[in-house]
Amino acid sequence: MQNKPSYFFLVALVLGISTISCQKSMEDSTVIDPYISWESYRGDEGRNAYSKLDQINKENVRDLEVAWVYRTGDKQSGTLQCNPIIIDGVLYAVSASMKVFALDAGTGKKIWEYHPAGNGEEFVAENGISNRGLTYWEDGDDKRLFYCVQNELRAIDATSGKPIPDFGNNGAVDLRDGLDRTFDKASAFIRNTSPGVIYNDLIIMGSSLYEAHGSLPGHIRAYNVYNGELEWIFHTIPHPGEFGYDTWPEDHYQIGGGANAWGGMSIDRKRGIVFAPTGAPTHDFYGADRKGKGLFGNSVLALNAETGAYIWHFQVSHHDLWDYDIPAPPNLVSVNHNGEATDAVAQLTKQGYIFLLDRETGTPLFDVEERPVPQSVMKDEETWPTQPFPLKPPPLVRQHFDESLVTNISTEAQENILKQIEGYTLGPIYTPPSINGTIQLPGFLGGGEWSGGAFDPESGTIYIGVNEIPNMVQLVEDVPAFEVRNEFEDMMVFGERVYLKNCASCHVEDRKGNISYPSLIHVKDSISLNEAQLLLKIGKGLMPSFQALPEINRRAVLAYLFELDDQQAVELLPLEEAQIVEESTQQNTGKRYKLKAYKQLRDQFGYPGIKPPWGNLCAVNLNTGEIEWKVPLGEYEELTKQGIPPTGTQLFGGGIVTAGGLIFIGASRDEKFRAIDKETGEILWEFQLPVGGYATPSTYSINGHQYVVIAAGGGGYQGTKSGDYYYAFKLPED
Repeated sequence: MQNKPSYFFLVALVLGISTISCQKSMEDSTVIDPYISWESYRGDEGRNAYSKLDQINKENVRDLEVAWVYRTGDKQSGTLQCNPIIIDGVLYAVSASMKVFALDAGTGKKIWEYHPAGNGEEFVAENGISNRGLTYWEDGDDKRLFYCVQNELRAIDATSGKPIPDFGNNGAVDLRDGLDRTFDKASAFIRNTSPGVIYNDLIIMGSSLYEAHGSLPGHIRAYNVYNGELEWIFHTIPHPGEFGYDTWPEDHYQIGGGANAWGGMSIDRKRGIVFAPTGAPTHDFYGADRKGKGLFGNSVLALNAETGAYIWHFQVSHHDLWDYDIPAPPNLVSVNHNGEATDAVAQLTKQGYIFLLDRETGTPLFDVEERPVPQSVMKDEETWPTQPFPLKPPPLVRQHFDESLVTNISTEAQENILKQIEGYTLGPIYTPPSINGTIQLPGFLGGGEWSGGAFDPESGTIYIGVNEIPNMVQLVEDVPAFEVRNEFEDMMVFGERVYLKNCASCHVEDRKGNISYPSLIHVKDSISLNEAQLLLKIGKGLMPSFQALPEINRRAVLAYLFELDDQQAVELLPLEEAQIVEESTQQNTGKRYKLKAYKQLRDQFGYPGIKPPWGNLCAVNLNTGEIEWKVPLGEYEELTKQGIPPTGTQLFGGGIVTAGGLIFIGASRDEKFRAIDKETGEILWEFQLPVGGYATPSTYSINGHQYVVIAAGGGGYQGTKSGDYYYAFKLPED
């Protein structure tokens, strides 16, 4: 961790007078308690997912009932990860097809709906990843919502649901512009799954990017909320003369990608500081071309919110080779540390750590040790020799895998896993990837994930859902796995060869898939041909882009999966595009490696290959650095019926904590929404949703009644059925 205290003192002196509260314009002097309203992502600008509302409490939560249900009407499958915001009695949220809508928060009745396609038709979300929330700003009667669609940041009138014509180009700013990089704009990929943050008249944005060689850089940018003009940029891959430039190979800023703040940001308005957590540099699993520590990848960044100037950083993983992105916005908390009230930043990681840092300097409040870690066996790779290990709080998940941890739910499952891991390297956290394969624990999906933590300022306790599912990691040479069509070869036969070379490692040879990857046997019944074409080109979720494949190879796969005859395949593919195959054979980009497949270690029945629990809800006291309790969250009913205690499931979707003594959380694969005693972890109430609630809920009060609302879209990484629901609950009226 590096800091510049003299610079920070100047920033604090100049900006410390700012006392503006809530995400509104600097003209608005009204002080709104952020823990009563739910006007921003995760409830407040500190992203603490906490509410002072206590009408629903431990004594009456068992009486909770459905208040209203809203269905978005989306036809495409997908997950809903949106955390709704509620302002002046209106609920704003996003659908799986990226529609924005406004509802009466008391009744669920639709007020307006914005279609990003502009013609009322359903829009196909290119990246396949749901939006996690909206950003609200107002200046008098000017009320705006901001969110991302494809490569654009869009501004919408919160009153009418119409685009703001004076913002950017008719309501949109192209995020591909202003990156200080020359690239092919037509094929560039940049999105943002998490909402930006407001500081005065700026909206500050992170980004979601490809995670392969050739990806764009994840620079952090601020735009003027009125006209969309770029006001400042912070280079997360530093340029010459900038701090951190010497932690990369010379001129790497011209080609390096990633180091992007995709998990969302937090803001300390009083101090004028924005806190941005960043992801891994690309390529995630192989870094021979990016030797060095790699600032500001995998770092908590503190920036001057007005100018974008660097204040401090803390890197949680040096020269990341494990996809250990920082997945969630930091919690801005106040703790009792060594007998003194201290403002801090609590950063959750995929490794299962919580780094507690002084908010003004970035200094760890609990000691952090740099410890030696295993070194890479890959030629030309240079693993960083040490990694940071916080002494408190202790890790929330297991960080070492060996045969003693292989699943014990049945003899058959155990034997299956032992066979799968033969030849793989087993060992501690930070064991580097190799072509022979390693078992990585924690896996790519945590530890902690984008779900983040819910912080209770009353007790200083943070509540976090964590995953404990290993990944099977194997590197393969990063060359286009294209096939050349034999003369007169049937396109479906050709497509099968391409499928086996590129797709079978995840969806298996017979196309049946598994718990992590869907079956493709009847894919034409669940997705359109146009959607499949787009999916192959740009990727979705854990599925990588196959843009590097020649077009004829991609179309051949479609012929195989959609049972297209040769004539149909010809109509899809202009014959001259077959020449791309010959051109591709002439390319020589040098030897480099990529991940073979995003594959979790699971048995033949689809259960994780490690001893349970597989998903836990944890309570951690940030005053003492101790874990107060940890309980499995979610269950597989068929295993429970066999006498196996609840195992917990993979978790996606955060919890919220309230002054009523409750944690509200969906997240689990069993598709239940629960209320949990925040002092003990005991389940006090649960509701069976029609599909999984893989989102962070919100709570608010209308006409004296407290509501809790959650998006239920299912699907996603959980592989469960999809839906289009928003469920709101409240207590019965007298």
